[in-house]
Amino acid sequence: MSALIEFQDVCKTYEMGDTIVRAADHISMKINQGEFVAIVGQSGSGKSTCMNIIGCLDVPTSGNYLLDGRDVGKMNKNELAEIRNEKLGFIFQQYNLLAKLTLIENVEVPLMYAGVSRNERRERAKTVLEMVGLGGKTAHKPNQLSGGQQQRVSIARALVGEPAVILADEPTGALDSHTGREVLALLQKLHDAGNTVVLITHDNSIAVQAQRIIRLEDGRVVYDGDAHAPEAVVSPGAAGMRSAV
Repeated sequence: MSALIEFQDVCKTYEMGDTIVRAADHISMKINQGEFVAIVGQSGSGKSTCMNIIGCLDVPTSGNYLLDGRDVGKMNKNELAEIRNEKLGFIFQQYNLLAKLTLIENVEVPLMYAGVSRNERRERAKTVLEMVGLGGKTAHKPNQLSGGQQQRVSIARALVGEPAVILADEPTGALDSHTGREVLALLQKLHDAGNTVVLITHDNSIAVQAQRIIRLEDGRVVYDGDAHAPEAVVSPGAAGMRSAV
């Protein structure tokens, strides 16, 4: 079985004046259909670069990124936009909801770009809002909701296009701990239903909610395995000691 997400020796470099920064340094990894994977690391580790490449928002400088068997690095801007819309559902820390639209209109936005008819858009949006527990608030505006409810709307929006991958970037970062746990429980429920979930986080306590952790340091994979193994969680002090050896 081919991987849904595959990095083949992926590098990403940026020029900062006379300095070349290697944000991703020969990363190879595979994520299969139905997995719940956390990509974890501190600021500067390369996790945001990986997220941007997985989300087809950026392409590798070298190496290959295959999404559902297709080489993303060979796509033009229109093809990248098309595969983002077809294959990916995004959940962001700041929700990115449109203030003037109702909840159901916010959820319909990806389907509008996909050319789905109005009636079908409406039915699919209703279904996913009910799935996240907001079926009775479809006519509300985002500012009438709590932060946790707004994040549920963004999850519904991610689901409405029936994506191959749900890509969640620090989805609990703007929430209190209780509401954050509710959102993580919802992601777990989506995974249990067969969805592929990729969670980007700096927080060990959130990463261990996944089945598998891919830990990055300085643009490299330093751990890839069971999220509940003792070696999955590395303290900042231990990481620093290892890198100094």
